[in-house]
Parts: sequence; structure tokens; C-alpha cells
Amino acid sequence: MNHQYVIYSLGKLLQVIGLVMFIPGGISYYEQMRFPNDPFLKAELFGFVIAIVISFIAGTLLSFLFRKDRGLVNVREGFAIVTFGWITLTFMGAIPFMVYFLSHQYTITLPILLDCFTNSIFEAMSGFTTTGATILAEVESLPKGLLLWRSLTQWIGGMGIVTLALALFPVFGVAAYQLFRGEVPGPTAEKLKPRLAQTAMILWGVYAFFTFLEVILLLAGDMSLFDAINHSFTTLATGGFSTRNYSIASYSSPYIEYIIIMFMFLAGVNFLIHYRVIFLRDFQMIKSNRELHFYSGMIIVAIVLCFLSLSIHGLRPQSELSNTYRSSPLNQTQLDNKLVVERNRIKSPVDRIRQVIFQVVSITTTSGFVTTDWDTWSDFTRLLLVILMFFGGSAGSTAGGIKMIRILILFKVAIRQIRVMLQPRLISPVKIAGRVLDEARVRDIVSFFLLFMILAALFSVIMSTMVPDLETAVSSVISAMGNIGPGIAGVGAYENYSWIPIPGKWILILCMLLGRLEIYTVLIAFSPVSWKK
Repeated sequence: MNHQYVIYSLGKLLQVIGLVMFIPGGISYYEQMRFPNDPFLKAELFGFVIAIVISFIAGTLLSFLFRKDRGLVNVREGFAIVTFGWITLTFMGAIPFMVYFLSHQYTITLPILLDCFTNSIFEAMSGFTTTGATILAEVESLPKGLLLWRSLTQWIGGMGIVTLALALFPVFGVAAYQLFRGEVPGPTAEKLKPRLAQTAMILWGVYAFFTFLEVILLLAGDMSLFDAINHSFTTLATGGFSTRNYSIASYSSPYIEYIIIMFMFLAGVNFLIHYRVIFLRDFQMIKSNRELHFYSGMIIVAIVLCFLSLSIHGLRPQSELSNTYRSSPLNQTQLDNKLVVERNRIKSPVDRIRQVIFQVVSITTTSGFVTTDWDTWSDFTRLLLVILMFFGGSAGSTAGGIKMIRILILFKVAIRQIRVMLQPRLISPVKIAGRVLDEARVRDIVSFFLLFMILAALFSVIMSTMVPDLETAVSSVISAMGNIGPGIAGVGAYENYSWIPIPGKWILILCMLLGRLEIYTVLIAFSPVSWKK
């Protein structure tokens, strides 16, 4: 392991994040200037100042002191830079939250300090990994600078911190395939151009184009400029952070919902396809890409099943809803009001299909936006949504989950195994679009799936010892590892994660990181073998 190279690269990443924090810091400064007679810096502005100063000083020192040793990276250095880069920047990105949370405490004790620190790391990790789980009960009370920072962490994390660094600093020494491979979601990391810096710039260009387009369309739906920018950031990142307490449901606008549905779906598609279609006018990939077909087909099937279930069964009985675990249980009046609201949302077939389409696309793409409390839906529909949390979007998209291409290949492996059992001498390679897959790649995908499920089961068992509800414990882990955000029951659509014990939050923080960097990147980075020379 080339330790100096890893440290040098972390220094450059710190400089990048320090540069990005000038944007929300500028918003906080503007808010400060609205009160010129206030002699004290607002907590959020003070937090950004601290974070920017530390990022630039630490980043400059590390990149200067370790600049001499910048050879090509291999798997070990690449995965170490990606993993420790995300961890380092999460801690740096948590500083503004930490300062703000502490400023609202009457006294600072060790338990309060630990709670604020944990919540800050949780919120920052949820942002960078585009999970969207939050510890904030009142999002709308947050200052605009911090609201924008939450959205920016998701937008940066969606396409990747390291790919942003590659685009900004193409010659700073870490432009290597192993970095790209360690961060871009999916079983492959296809390059568009011979130089990875060019590929990174192309991906970010497409990403920014879609973001700008969504801002314009949301503005046309009477959403404010600030909200349009924030929701566009988090939609394209499939992150789900909102500036409103009740997410997209707060707007009660079918137009806004359809716009966000469209961009959530597009964000779940491989961005290389977008580039070739938009800029090269190459539509062949739409016809030939089996993952895109599978992704679209799964969403359509899920929409049909959820719509039929909701039409036949309606909402869950009140007796079941009253037994659903919540950190703050609803009284009878609150429960009655909730049922009235949720029934009105699916009153007509048109409303019902819109709600179903939104939630299916949101969960499948791991966006996590909500327009209704799906915990009130039937058990069949809730279970189907939980299953979709595992699937995720396409490889090369900003979506989390296992990825559609892996699920498709797993289906083909299962079918092949059945055929081989019936015909022991049969030689049946796994094919995608007529191309035979290398058996080594098939084994990698099968082993990834098994590892994902084993870790999900292990962390669910651990969480069940900290959370007094099995549905909540399991769905919180699945949601964190799939980078979705909301789960069911105690972490449902309109709930938050603030009540979960501190050890449980750290388990979920780890789940988010493993899910975003797809397990192997993190395991290789922390493996003792990787650090041997």
C-alpha cells in the first residue's frame, strides 16, 4: 500500500469539499447580512467558516507534504482513497450540522455532545451516500444555508466525490481506473473516453444538464427557486432530502409529482445511456440494453400489482394501524385524521395510480421522496415496496440497491441451474443481449448478492436488540444499505431516525457507507492485507 499516495489524494479531496462549501456558506452569509445589527455570527455561518478553514488548511498541508509520491494506483490504493475519502469528507461535512445542533443546547454535557456528534455524522453520511434518512423532525426550521448543504451533499454524492475531483483536477494524481471503479455504482465502471478525467467531466455534464432542466420545469409548477434547486439536486441524486417536513406531499401538486417521477426514473438509468442518446444521437442502446428493459419492466409490473392491491384492499384496518410501531404513538384523533387524509389521496383511480407510480418509482430508484404514508397501505403493497428496496436502479446511475443488472443475472443463473439439474451434461453460459458473460463476473455478482444479504441479516439482528420493533429494525437496515431513506413502521414515510439509540445510528451509518460503495470497496480498504507492502 502506498500510504503517501492515499494521504495526498485525501488532501486534494478536502480542498474540493472546502471549495463546494463556499456555496451554502454564501447563502448563510447572505442571511447574516439581512440582520446587520447582530454582532454575532449565526451558528450555521460559523459552522461553515470552521469547516472551510479546516478543509483548506488540512487539504493544502496533506497535498503539499505528500505530493512527491504520486504513482499509478492499484486496487488497494484506489479503494482506500475512495473509502477513506468518503469517511473524511463526511466528518468534514458534519461540522456545520454539529455547530448548529450545539448552538441549540442550553448546556453542553458529554451525553449531549455525543448525541449531537452522532446526529451530525448521521445526517452528513445520509447526504453523501444519497440515503435520505434524517434525524430532523422539523426540516423547515433549518436555516437556508444548511438546507442547501443537505441537498448539495446528496448531489455531490450521487455522481461521486472522487469523480468530481477527477473532473476538477484531472492532473492531480488520482485519475486512475481503480478510483472510478471503486465509486461508480454497479458491477462495471465503463469508460466513455480514454482519459478518466474526460469521462468524469462528461458524466457531470449530463448530470448538471438534467439538474438545470428539472429546476426550470419545477419553477413552471410554481415551486420557489430555492425549493426547485434543492429538489432538483436531490432528485437527480436519487437522495430524497426535501426542504419540507412532508416531502413532496407538502405541495399537493400533481404537476410537481409527475416532473419528479420523470427525473427519478431518468436518474435510475445508466448515465452513459443518457450521454449517448442526448449528445451522440445514438438510440441503439435503448433498443439493446437489457438492464434498461428489465428496469422499466420491473417498475411497470410493480405499479400494476400495487394499483390492483390498493384498489382491492384499500388501506389497512384501523386496528392494524393503531398497532403499528411509532416512536411517538398517534392518539385516536390523530389516527382518524390520518386515515381521512390518506383515503382522500387515493379516492379516485387517477389519484390512486399517481400515488402508486410515484411511490414505486421513488422506492425502486432509492430516491425516498414521499407523497403519502405507505404504511397505511395493505401488507401486500408494503411488502412489495420493501422488496423493491433491494432492487435499486441501473448500474452507472445514481440509484442505490443491489442494481437491476445483478438481479437480472441472478435470475438467469437460477434458471440455468434448474436446466443443468434436469440435463446434467448441458453447457449453458449466462448471456445478456446475446453476449456470453465471463464466469468470473457471474461468480462476483452471486458472491456480492450473498454478502449483501448476509450483512443485511446480521445488521438486522443487531438492530433488533436496540429497537423494540422487528419491522422497524429490519426495514431501517434494508433502507440504509439500499440508500433509500424511509422504511416502514418506526422509520416510515413520515417518521425520522432521531429516536434511534446512538449505537443503532452508528450501525446505520456503516450500512449507508457499505451500500453506497457496494461493500467490497469498504472491505478491501479496511482489510489488513491491503495495508501490507
